[in-house]
Amino acid sequence: MIDWIVGTLKWLHETAMAGEIRDSEWLFPAMETIHVVAIVFVVGSISRVDLRLMGLLQKHRPVTALSEEMLPYTWAGFAVATIFGLLLWSSKPLVYLGITYFDVKMLLIGLAGLNMLYFHFVTFKKVAEWDCAPLPPWSVRIAGTLSLAFWVGVVTCGRFIGFA
Repeated sequence: MIDWIVGTLKWLHETAMAGEIRDSEWLFPAMETIHVVAIVFVVGSISRVDLRLMGLLQKHRPVTALSEEMLPYTWAGFAVATIFGLLLWSSKPLVYLGITYFDVKMLLIGLAGLNMLYFHFVTFKKVAEWDCAPLPPWSVRIAGTLSLAFWVGVVTCGRFIGFA
């Protein structure tokens, strides 16, 4: 299994697309810029919702209204960040997998996703009870705090990848 994964990553590294990204003077930085701007949309839109879930900002707004407003920005940003992140990763997949900050970033994205799934399928089922509450229940505030912490960690690790 490991040999198959390593072989696949070596094949990816040798593709013309990966070589062009890796060898071009302008392509990697341009793609990285797009990736970072997309992450700004993801983290910015999620942060607004998380801060509301934590009862810290926009206490007068229903959580559902704010969430519906931010969701298109979150998903569009996430799609663009994922596409360009995968393209950047394809240029040196074996190198990135050896960078601890990259591994932690991927772990944090996974944890943020699990937190979101739990929130939407468990905690959010009772949204009618706390949607307009200035200070939501503890379970909601914890979900928002965890989400914000995971995404701050993603950004921090992403920033350090370039220095590793």
